Amino acid sequence: MSQKGQATIPKELREKFGIETPGEVFVYEEQGRIIIEPVPSPDELHGIHAGDHERGDVLERVRELTDDEKRTEEERAERLRPSEDA
Repeated sequence: MSQKGQATIPKELREKFGIETPGEVFVYEEQGRIIIEPVPSPDELHGIHAGDHERGDVLERVRELTDDEKRTEEERAERLRPSEDA
């Protein structure tokens, strides 16, 4: 963490999650954790509403992805939690 409050995201993670440099990310708090997410590019957003979709399909898909991410994070937190046997 720099004196200006800037943090460096390691190159491997930037590449894995498609974070361009220079670039922008969303930073917010959720359940007591700091969350960093890449801002989708206009190309990634292009066509999100294209095609044949029923009303609410896109929102439902976003909710599914969010639920999957929450499950993954909960599993990760459980793995990192110290065991009672230790």
